[in-house]
Amino acid sequence: MVVFPNCKINLGLNIIRRRADGYHDLETVFYPVALKDALEIIPAEEMSFKLSGLRVDGDSKDNLCLKAYELVKKDFPHLPFLNIHLHKAIPMGAGLGGGSADGAFMLSLLNKRFNLNLSNQQLLNYALQLGSDCPFFIINKPCFATGRGEKISPIELNLTAFKIVLVNPRIHVSTKDAFSKLSPALPEKSISKIISQPITTWKNELTNDFEKTVFTMFPEIENIKKHLYNAGALYSAMTGSGSTVFGIFKAKTELNLYFPENYFFKVIL
Repeated sequence: MVVFPNCKINLGLNIIRRRADGYHDLETVFYPVALKDALEIIPAEEMSFKLSGLRVDGDSKDNLCLKAYELVKKDFPHLPFLNIHLHKAIPMGAGLGGGSADGAFMLSLLNKRFNLNLSNQQLLNYALQLGSDCPFFIINKPCFATGRGEKISPIELNLTAFKIVLVNPRIHVSTKDAFSKLSPALPEKSISKIISQPITTWKNELTNDFEKTVFTMFPEIENIKKHLYNAGALYSAMTGSGSTVFGIFKAKTELNLYFPENYFFKVIL
């Protein structure tokens, strides 16, 4: 059985306060984007996990697909061993949530393939144990998110009439470093209000608090945003803590975009 985990972008990202538990309260809008990995599971005599596509650093035992399986296996010991094949097309550590999507889609896949009859709320509870972004991918619709990003409410937002361009310069941004240089504060205007306005107003009001820090550390990332605006983007921003930058263009815009060969570049229609 095969599923295709998609990525997300953040439309605005405000870091509001540091919490006593060391996390930060934030607000953002998660928007699903059709850049997808592929995840296949086949019942087997013993466990195996295969990766293909883009390179994934680190120990494969830490992959969220395996962690999702182990989490569900504790409550459903009858789950068989699996051959798991994950093909990566979403860049890692890029603010696109690819790893979170893989873990969340594995939960939904196990539920469907083995008739576990888990409710949506139960899947959300499992997903939160995997990571703060994972619950979004259970819902996988535009959502306003607060808390650590796990308190999510679906919203009406449709960008299918636009082109979305994703550009990643293959730069690793340390999320820890990005957070350490922030000054949390309540925004003058909530993202939930800004996002309900015409997209032509977003450029001057919809911000990502990480940009100031990350752009200082890596001017190359800021240059991507400038390039997308110069090419006619209605709105452009960094997603998450970086390093991917996206641009939203009118559907009929003729794109004249040129980036170094080592960059990841994708147009989503």
